Amino acid sequence: MLPQYERLDSNQIIFRIRFGIYCLAICTIPFFSFVFCVGYSLWSYFERATATHCGVRNYLPSISAAIGNYQPQRFVWQLAILLQVIPRLTVIYQYYLLYQVIVRKNRRPIAYTACIFNVVENLALVGLSLWTSIDDYEIHKTCFITFIATSECYMCMTYFLNKNALRSTGKLSRAQETSLALKRNLCVINVVSFFCAGYCFVRHNDRCEPGVYTLFALFEYIVVLTNMGFHLTSVYDFRDKWLIFDASKGFYFTSTHSTLI
Repeated sequence: MLPQYERLDSNQIIFRIRFGIYCLAICTIPFFSFVFCVGYSLWSYFERATATHCGVRNYLPSISAAIGNYQPQRFVWQLAILLQVIPRLTVIYQYYLLYQVIVRKNRRPIAYTACIFNVVENLALVGLSLWTSIDDYEIHKTCFITFIATSECYMCMTYFLNKNALRSTGKLSRAQETSLALKRNLCVINVVSFFCAGYCFVRHNDRCEPGVYTLFALFEYIVVLTNMGFHLTSVYDFRDKWLIFDASKGFYFTSTHSTLI
């Protein structure tokens, strides 16, 4: 059954915020910390942060160097990732509830698998942030591989799930069209950038050419930013939902219309 509009007693409400704004806030925490880490590394540690093992000229720090090798960047990034862990899990739970409404029963196992991938992606991000390549390379490497694999699978599965589910209902709203278009474009850019980054990394280690590691770092940035952007599309998916806190019920979610998206 579709969730129904619930009349709220404004006298009991202590706090409420549109869920879309809540999702936006979650995504901006790692975004601004990422921008800070890269910018501060270039400003304060340019020579060390951009150094390569073979001594060729480089102009951008890798993500590992920008967020894990120096302070205060490391602290800022780790704090940002820890702050967004629980809120992101609440967004994942809302997608779980959404798929129970818009996805056909025979495809729901795929939808639930996508949610699991999203949870694992979130936890792997915490792991690779807390255990840097300097602290424990094996844990960092395992978490990084897990993060990349689950995030790529999640993005592809989520786009096709939403595309098939929403278009089967008939005419899409402008917000739904925007969400699907962004998911598709960001997913494609993310996958292409990931393979470009891998190619540049291998080529740098094999030939040690000037500028190749800079391209690797740039494609790394694009992978991270498109991943953040993909999660930001939840702003469109849950535009009609509210996060409410009142004296009697505590925190809960409600919708202003009879459908979620």
